[in-house]
Amino acid sequence: MNASLQQTITPGGGYRHELYPYAGGDEFVQGTLRFIEDALEGGEAVVVAVPEDKASMLRAEIREDEAVRYVDTSRVAHRPGRLIDSWQGWIAKHVEEGRPVRGIGESPWDQVRSPAEAAELHYHEWLLNKAFAKGPAWWLLCPYDVAHDEGGGLQDMARCHPEMRRDGRTMPCEDYDAQAPYAFVPLTHPCDPYEEFAYTSGDLPALRGKITACAEEHGLSGLRLRELHLAATEVATNSIRHGGGQGVLRTWSEGDRLVCEFRDAGYMENPLTGRLRPNARQIGGRGLWLVHQLTDLVEIRSSPDEGTTVRLHTGLA
Repeated sequence: MNASLQQTITPGGGYRHELYPYAGGDEFVQGTLRFIEDALEGGEAVVVAVPEDKASMLRAEIREDEAVRYVDTSRVAHRPGRLIDSWQGWIAKHVEEGRPVRGIGESPWDQVRSPAEAAELHYHEWLLNKAFAKGPAWWLLCPYDVAHDEGGGLQDMARCHPEMRRDGRTMPCEDYDAQAPYAFVPLTHPCDPYEEFAYTSGDLPALRGKITACAEEHGLSGLRLRELHLAATEVATNSIRHGGGQGVLRTWSEGDRLVCEFRDAGYMENPLTGRLRPNARQIGGRGLWLVHQLTDLVEIRSSPDEGTTVRLHTGLA
């Protein structure tokens, strides 16, 4: 978050997070268009961050201008760890000008690449409530197409949104509990065969060597491998400094991705660690933010009793 945006954040800023279940393109346009029109009537700006096919539907009804902005989500849509930072950037100008702002945000649920990605997108929706709990004041509508919903996805979304929109009316979401901890989907078991390496201080070169061997076996090299090395070094260094001085690395391939898992005895208390852009005056906290920028997907599970597990996913294509 940039410094000027931070200055606008005050306790009780009034962030609203609303789920909009719909079925098909007509209902999508009907509900989101009404949301935009209500905003414009009230002198508010609107940021639209939806898949391109949905954006095209809305552009046919209302063009982009100073009050309505369509943003390109292609670089972050499948990378949940980068989305909070992106929203902070998308709304920053309006917030700095003191103009009320609304957002429309929909993930490409019909193009999700893996169960891990789907789980992290749901977790992102829950984290939004914490990220903007103290401001700035804005209103985010999250469309969700129930026509393609399978396996309780709507219920998972409802647990992440304080409000829900039905028939043009906003009502409290009964499944949302602001005090309840997030109900994580358990991590899958590593795919066989996987390699395991215990590391401690002084073992970082050997750890990078283990990752290189697994990566080259699956065709990962060049810039992507160097980025993975840097991300892995950050995570392993955290293990050594904050996780009991040691950790365990596991590496394996899963579909079209290489997965590097790090386990240690530490506890990561703040769930937003790595999700918010570090500011110039901040001491520490940059490592995990960098990890989210360098890899395609990051899964983190941390508890006082079981320690911390961090999984880094890097696409092999």
